[in-house]
Amino acid sequence: MPHDPAMQYRPETLAITSGYDPASASGAAKPPVYLTSTFVYESAAQARDIHEAYFRGTGPMAGKPAYIYSRLSHPNLAMLETRLAAIDGAERAAVFASGMAAQSAIAFQYLRPGDSVLHCRPIYGGTDALYNHLMPHFGVHVVQMFDGCDGDHIRARADLALAQGPLSLIVIETPANPTAAITDIALVVAIADEIGARTGKRPLVVCDNTFLAPFAQRPIALGVDLNMTSLTKYCGGHSDLLSGGISGRADLIEPLLQTRTMLGSHCDPFTCWLVLRSLESVAVRSERAMANAALVAAFLRDHPKVAGVTYLGFLPEGSVQRAVFDRQCQGAGSTFSFHLHGGQAEAFALLDNLRLVKLAVSLGGSETLACHSATTTHYNVAAADRAAGGITEGTIRLSVGIEHPDDLIGDFAQALEQV
Repeated sequence: MPHDPAMQYRPETLAITSGYDPASASGAAKPPVYLTSTFVYESAAQARDIHEAYFRGTGPMAGKPAYIYSRLSHPNLAMLETRLAAIDGAERAAVFASGMAAQSAIAFQYLRPGDSVLHCRPIYGGTDALYNHLMPHFGVHVVQMFDGCDGDHIRARADLALAQGPLSLIVIETPANPTAAITDIALVVAIADEIGARTGKRPLVVCDNTFLAPFAQRPIALGVDLNMTSLTKYCGGHSDLLSGGISGRADLIEPLLQTRTMLGSHCDPFTCWLVLRSLESVAVRSERAMANAALVAAFLRDHPKVAGVTYLGFLPEGSVQRAVFDRQCQGAGSTFSFHLHGGQAEAFALLDNLRLVKLAVSLGGSETLACHSATTTHYNVAAADRAAGGITEGTIRLSVGIEHPDDLIGDFAQALEQV
């Protein structure tokens, strides 16, 4: 039986049922991979009608499943986009070849010369480079904010951006990479509404939801316009693919699909099939990883050689950040940073003595990964900007996987002995 869209299934169920009807593929329980670059038309007239439907949204084929060329769309891509939109609670979704392809499509589609963009800090190094290194070449002005839970601060930084040009995008990443700093999503949305009422142009709010993925945080329900997730991470979950997704209102997603067609940044059929497979187990993998992370974080917090841990579960009761966390998150995630007493030498000593935990960038895989943020993921971020975002020379980002927690703690214990 096909998935019934009228049923109000929970996201964990939608991750398994939505986007694929076995009747469309000879009853196959799981989707086939459509490894083709082009699709055959029944007639020249049908070819014309399919192109009209794709490029104009009109004609007899409008709204009907039909494909032209895999750069535009293909069955596996359509399945994944349907599933991602359902999980995120959005009208539509667009899937790209990587998380940065998705972020770049947003920037190129919704920014014009003279516009300004406001983004949080810290933020992923690739996103930082996009907005601070690339977009200024196109005449875009960039302003950062440093406390995503302070309304007065956000408003002041937004005013600074508005003084340089129309504010078109507010880009937040919460929890942020690499420190898991939290931003109040509902507050940012409210401030965007205020700006729209005051200036006549409301900036779009873009939220990078990679650190908590679809099940521990629901940005669309909190009012964001575009929810971006690096599907490479928890949604892929096995460190064996690259993909990125954007969900939101149909009128905002449609232009991104056209931009993707022009840039050629679509996700290929096999990768889409891998993500469809992996989405089915995100919830259970995330539960195990988060349970492990709580234990590992507690061990690190109590170790004398560790200066601090940014794990969200440790946010102080009564703090503004804790109130935001309790209101908008359904879990603390399994990626956070910890800071060693000392600097780069101490961090390198720990990393080089780990035996089970792998030294690598990326996050959200089944294996536990650690890296020195200042010299890897945020290498190309100016030192002053790193410091402003809470990244020190002793900062190590940790993505906790699904191994046995006692083995992970044992590995950190022996490695810390060498520091």
